[in-house]
Amino acid sequence: MNSAAAIEQLAGKGAARAARRRLRGGGGVEGRPSPWNYVLLSAFILLSAYPLYFALLLASSDAGHIARNPIPSLIPRGNLLENLTRVLESDIQFWPAFWNSVIVAVITSVSVVFFATLAGFAFSKLQFRGRRFLLGFIIATMAVPTQLGVIPMFLVMSKLDWVGDLKAVIVPGLVTAFGVFWMTQYLEEALPFELVEAARVDGCSMLETFWHVAFPAARGAAAMLFLFTFVGSWTNFFWPFIILGSDNPTLPVALQLLQASYFKDYSLIMAGVVVSVIPLLLLFIVAGRQLVSGIMQGAVKG
Repeated sequence: MNSAAAIEQLAGKGAARAARRRLRGGGGVEGRPSPWNYVLLSAFILLSAYPLYFALLLASSDAGHIARNPIPSLIPRGNLLENLTRVLESDIQFWPAFWNSVIVAVITSVSVVFFATLAGFAFSKLQFRGRRFLLGFIIATMAVPTQLGVIPMFLVMSKLDWVGDLKAVIVPGLVTAFGVFWMTQYLEEALPFELVEAARVDGCSMLETFWHVAFPAARGAAAMLFLFTFVGSWTNFFWPFIILGSDNPTLPVALQLLQASYFKDYSLIMAGVVVSVIPLLLLFIVAGRQLVSGIMQGAVKG
C-alpha cells in the first residue's frame, strides 16, 4: 500500500489529496514554490534596488548632462570614478567624517546589543516588583518624537561641554527602547526557564548565567539588532548635524556640505551617497547569513 492510500485509509480523502499534491510538488509546506513566487520576489528586489541604481546612474553622469536629461538612461556613463575622486578630494573632510561615523556606529551598536540583551533577560526571566510597569514605560517612550527631546538634550550637552564632541552623539544612543523590547520578546520564547534554573543550580551567578546561557540563545536576534542599529546610526543626520556641526561631522553631515548655496551638482552629491552606502552593503554581505538565521529562528520560535 502506497503512502497516499495509507493516509486516505487513516485520515480520509482530503488528507490523501493534500499528500498527493505535496508528493507531486504542487503545493503545501513541502512542495516546491510556485514560479509566481519567484516573479513576485524578483519584482520586490528590483523595486528595492532601483533607488540605489538611480543614484549610481546620476553619480556616473555630469552636471550638464543631468540638467539636460533629469531622468537618466538605464546605462551608467563613464564619470563615476572621476566623481568619486572629487568627493574624496573635496574639502568636506571626508575621511575624518567617515571614521567618526565608524566610531559612532560601532560603539552604539555594540552597546545597544549588550544592554538591550541584558535588560531583555531581566524583563523576560527574572521576577521583581514593577517588572511589567517598567517594561511598559520603556515601550511607551517610543511614542515620544525625537524632536521633542532635542532642546533639553542640547542644554545638557552644553552643561557637560560636549558640544562638537562625538560623546554627545554616542552617549544618548548607548541603549534604545526598541532594542529592550526586541530582546525581551525574543528571550521570552527562545530561552527556556529550565536552562536558567540549571545554570543557577550549577553555581553560576546571575551575570554568568546571562553571559553563558542567555546571550548565546539570543545570538540571532542580537545580530539583527546590531545590523538595524548600525544602519540607523550610520545614516543618522538630524542630531549629529545639530550637536556636531561642520567642524567635527559624521559622514551624512559632511556629505550635506557637498551642496553649494546656489548650484547643486547632483552627480557629485550622488557620488557621495554611493560612497556612504558601500560600507552598509559590505556589512549586509558579510552578516547576511546571520541575519537570515535570526529571521528564521524568530519565525520558528515566535
